[in-house]
Amino acid sequence: ILEQVGTAALVTAKADGEVNTMTIGWGTLGVEWAKPIFTVFVRQSRHTKKLLDKNGEFTINVPLKGTDRKAILGFCGSKSGRDVDKIKEMDLHLEQPDVISVPGIKEFPITLECRVVYKQDQDLSLLDEDKRLRYYAPNSANDGDYHTAYYGMVTKAYIIE
Repeated sequence: ILEQVGTAALVTAKADGEVNTMTIGWGTLGVEWAKPIFTVFVRQSRHTKKLLDKNGEFTINVPLKGTDRKAILGFCGSKSGRDVDKIKEMDLHLEQPDVISVPGIKEFPITLECRVVYKQDQDLSLLDEDKRLRYYAPNSANDGDYHTAYYGMVTKAYIIE
């Protein structure tokens, strides 16, 4: 899972009947509070953040090894769910979840169903200066657009057949 997340993954959120997915470049899988946790990092400006804050659940959707999903990842990483229905535009197929309310995506079949157990906004004053300048440079497009870390307890993990 971690090998594939490092090359291609989506985070999907749902609230008020709306489903949105976005490409993620950062994520960690580990154990905290004696539970499996996937931590996803979402910028403050993202539409997905609004849905995560409302519902508190998400799925991590990962393609199988060797599957080329560059077009989907490019589209879902460059378009906002505020402006376009990415699921419809990319002809993605939603799969019913087993435990939470957020669906998986058939085209990205490795699925982690997660429930947020903790979230925290980044404190840029605590971030290494090199990283701060690289990812949040003053007067850049990302100036002030820091991340929120969502710690999601993995409630179910499976591969969509």
